[in-house]
Amino acid sequence: MEIYIGSIPFKWKDKDLITLFENFGTVEKAAIVIDKITRQNKGFGFVTMNDSIQAQNAIRALNGSEHLGIVIKVQASDPQSKEKKFGRKKTEPKVLKPLHEKPKNKLPPWLRKEY
Repeated sequence: MEIYIGSIPFKWKDKDLITLFENFGTVEKAAIVIDKITRQNKGFGFVTMNDSIQAQNAIRALNGSEHLGIVIKVQASDPQSKEKKFGRKKTEPKVLKPLHEKPKNKLPPWLRKEY
């Protein structure tokens, strides 16, 4: 089960999440999301635990707890929450006709008998 941890201290590393959640069971993977430019953590991360009962116990125990003077949020992660929900929606590109292109298969006006 994947767990979302929000409002984590900026000094924390992945190993801090592992030590925090190891008290409740085996941690398969722990990752803090890091900004590519500043190389500082973005204040949230994810922990994956094999046993869902242990994960639920960890969520109940750690949600709202204080670490380094900051109250952290711990909740079950939604698979959809990782998707990009901001910005433009991706749609099919419109096919535009070039402005300089002449219409095809049309006769000139003097041959169309419009006069």
